[in-house]
Amino acid sequence: MMRDSQAPKVPLGLFPGTFDPVTRGHLDILARGLALCDRLIVAVAEGHPKQTLFSAPERVDLIREALPGATRARVDVLAFQGLLVEFARAHGVRLVLRGLRVISDFEYEFQMALMNKRLWPEIETLFLMPGEELIYLNSTLVKEVARCGGDTSPFVTANVAEALVRRYARDQV
Repeated sequence: MMRDSQAPKVPLGLFPGTFDPVTRGHLDILARGLALCDRLIVAVAEGHPKQTLFSAPERVDLIREALPGATRARVDVLAFQGLLVEFARAHGVRLVLRGLRVISDFEYEFQMALMNKRLWPEIETLFLMPGEELIYLNSTLVKEVARCGGDTSPFVTANVAEALVRRYARDQV
């Protein structure tokens, strides 16, 4: 029987999302992905139908700053527009990592995975769950806490907490 440390890794995986903002839950999925892949591309969706608090370049910078030093060498953070499968194909990535928290996430993610597979049969989607202590966490909740002046430090890294304070202070003026 092969132990986890001996399991072969996928050379390159793709972790897409809006990351508005990146949370400790996202970073947990990213760490789990790096246990399976030699390198990851974090693909930040721009031009997404969701109204975002931060621009795509801001989200890219926040993610890069949030990564622990040793992790940075194994992660590329890039913005993208259009179809995820086209971005994946252009970067030679066939494995997409997606986080699942609750059952309602599954229906949407399952439909997306099936559509991506239909658009490009070579792509595979792997669903990962964050740690139990992060299962409830999402960017919308973090933004609501920040908007109401609450402490977001348990949910995001220091750079993201500071960016949220600055953004909501600016919006109050």
